[in-house]
Order: sequence, then C-alpha cells, then structure tokens
Amino acid sequence: MQAILAVTVPFFALVLAGYLAGRRHVLPESAIPGLNAFVLYFALPCLLFRFGMNTPVLELLNPAVLATWLLAAALIVFLTITLSLNDRVGLKDASFGALVASFPNTGFMGVPLVVALLGPAAAGPVICIVVADLFVTTSACIAIAQAHEASGHGSRTAALRALRGALSNPLPWSVVAGALMGLAGLQLPGPLDVMVKMLADASTPVALFTIGAVLWRAGQHAHTRTPPADFVPVALVKNLLHPLLVLALGSALLVLGAPLSPYQLGVLVLAAALPSASNVSLLAERYQADNGRIARIIMASTALAFLTFSGTAWLFSPGAG
Repeated sequence: MQAILAVTVPFFALVLAGYLAGRRHVLPESAIPGLNAFVLYFALPCLLFRFGMNTPVLELLNPAVLATWLLAAALIVFLTITLSLNDRVGLKDASFGALVASFPNTGFMGVPLVVALLGPAAAGPVICIVVADLFVTTSACIAIAQAHEASGHGSRTAALRALRGALSNPLPWSVVAGALMGLAGLQLPGPLDVMVKMLADASTPVALFTIGAVLWRAGQHAHTRTPPADFVPVALVKNLLHPLLVLALGSALLVLGAPLSPYQLGVLVLAAALPSASNVSLLAERYQADNGRIARIIMASTALAFLTFSGTAWLFSPGAG
C-alpha cells in the first residue's frame, strides 16, 4: 500500500494545491480559463499524441474494452437517473448527474495516473475509454437531458450539438494523429519532437492543479443549496458502484471467452474508480442545469477518491495482495 500511496498522494496533493490556490486567491480566478485552455489545447493533446503514436491501433479501439465500458456506462446512467428523480431533481439535472456518475476524469487525471501505476501498456485501454466517453456517453446524457423538449426534436438536436462538441475537442484528434503517425512509421522532426515532449511532460502537473482550481471556481459559482441526499449518493455510485460494475461485467466477459485480458480489466476498473470528470460542471452550466448540484457531486467524488481509488489501485496493481 505504501508504494500505491507514493504514486497517488502527489496526484491528489496537486489537485488540493490548485483548490487552495484558488480559495486563497493566490491564483486569480481570471487565470483559471487560461490554465484550462493550456491543458486542453496544448499540453494534454501532446501527451495523447505521443501515446497514440506508440500504441497499437487495436489497443486504442479494442472492441472488448469498448463493450465492457459502454455497457457499464449505460447501466450507471439508467440507475443514477432512476435514483435521482424527485421533486427537486428533474430529468435534466438527473441526466447531468448520471454523466458525472459514469464519466471519470480519465483525460486530465486518468491517463498519467493509471499509466504511472500499471505501466505504459495501460495507455491503450484508457485512451479507448476517453474516446468512448467523449463521443458516446456525453452525447447520450445530453440528449436525455433535453428529451423533455418538443416531440423528441430537442433530444436529437442536443445529441447533435454534443457530438459536434466532441468532434471539436482536440483530445480524440490528437490520439488519431498520433496513431496515423505510428501506422505510417513517421517521426516528428527533432526540434518539433522536443517541443511536443516538453508540452506532454507539463500536462500532468498543470492538469491536476487546474482540476483543483476548476473545482474551487465551480463551488464559488454554485448558487443553489443542494441537500446531501441529492449529491452524496451519486458520488458513491461513481466511486464505488461504477468500478464494481465494470469488474462484474468484465469478469463475465472473460468467462464467456471475450478477447479481454485480466490486465485490461484491471485498467478498466482503475479508470472507473477515478473521480468524476471536472468538465461536466461546464457542460451543466452551458445547458442551464443545476450546476451547484453537479459541482458538489464532483467535489465529493474527488475527495472520496483519494481513499477509494487508492484502495482499488492496491487491489489491482501488480503484486497487490
């Protein structure tokens, strides 16, 4: 366990540092969008580009990995919406809560953290589920959130808007560009390769610091008072039920002879144990959902994940037990 904490503590400590920097006004709130943009458009795409270039294409789009992950996501979405609907939480807010429960922070946190724990081979499955969540899970939840609009037209429009948003996201395209470079056997020219490596190396610390700052800002702009009963259960679904469900479904597929290795299953379970994606609060704000509730779910999930993720990592890392 000491070896696991040696990896996880610095990651979560950087998130806490970003949160405290925002709270103490060491980092101006006006600087947070710039940090987010640097990670999203420069540093993280370079990291994913390098992983894509060095990972076989079949690992980036593994059908067994995709089937396990998307089936678990569909069940989590259905369950979370069913549990959340009440007099205070309508379909739109329940749907964004379901996205929080099914969409881990694989982009900013998961890729470097899971790779640090399980080795470079973990990059393929993690990147695979990043793409699946960006295109499928997010689009589906936004479509459900808009299902109350006229005759289903609203849900189709919302799904198309979400898909366009995913297509404009630089993260999946950086993976595609790297994979194409790898397939073609091409290498970046020396100076450009050094620049990409420098940006990739900067992605992990800046992304983690930014997560904390974004969580602080989301809390500052959450103007609604959300009772714990409306956000704590969703955080528990994300941190506890999601990885257990991925483990159960993946184990069943293994028994049925699906081309899913125990190592890949361990990667999926660790990814599912990550805290909720911080960018869902931005989506909730854009679609005029209850961003206060979403921010509280994400903050609770992130705080709880230090214990739940570290415990899951101890169980699934090589030599555990």
